[in-house]
Amino acid sequence: MSDMNTKEDAIQSLTDLLLASRNTVFFTGAGISTESGIPDFRSPGTGLWNKMKPIEFQDFVNSAESRRESWERKFANDVMTRAEPNAGHLAIHRWFALGHAGGVITQNVDNLHQQSGLEDHQVVELHGNATYASCLSCGARYGLESIRAEFEQRGEVAPCPTCGGLIKTATISFGQSMPEAEMAKAQQFTEGCDLMIVLGSSLTVYPAAGFPQYAKQLGASLVIINREPTDQDGIADLVIHESIGEVMSQAVAKTAH
Repeated sequence: MSDMNTKEDAIQSLTDLLLASRNTVFFTGAGISTESGIPDFRSPGTGLWNKMKPIEFQDFVNSAESRRESWERKFANDVMTRAEPNAGHLAIHRWFALGHAGGVITQNVDNLHQQSGLEDHQVVELHGNATYASCLSCGARYGLESIRAEFEQRGEVAPCPTCGGLIKTATISFGQSMPEAEMAKAQQFTEGCDLMIVLGSSLTVYPAAGFPQYAKQLGASLVIINREPTDQDGIADLVIHESIGEVMSQAVAKTAH
């Protein structure tokens, strides 16, 4: 949607859906965070995974060399430590601050929803969180600053002091099982919503991408705001190919009037 009339009509349609909703769930992908300067992993030609092959979970577990490479990549250019929530994140926070029910299901690992002011219980992180590390065995949580200092000094990260398990960034790697508790909570969010708004997801990564389809099957309205078309555009009630921050900010602002 390019001309202003079309964009304004779309924003008004989104506003109307928000106002009619009693329980809104936002499903967010990399596209909402690119507006904070975090590059997409999967975009053809420009995504990070076109430039370097992802390290498989089993390789991380079984190979000290793979663990070393994983930490080197993490600390070489960690854009997430400098990123700030953008207008899209802040619009979601404002929506819930106005007293509306619902939550966020995110494929992102950048912690920007929490930085925008959302509480942990309002956010389901399907792919984990890259802003801290945890033990794969006991789940103990560790800050990245101390791990970085240790890695730069020793060239490796020592086992967990609590149980001796491997410490890894708290993200879900290729080949690693999806977190059961988060998947169950995302299903609960989906089953409770009457409006699901997809923000910046290509909707190609399953099982996560199944939640918008499930919401629609259960009778919820489905909105997709994404720069590029998705495979689920055909079942959506509203599709907007515009800036997430601009569209969401204007729509939420209109609901408050």
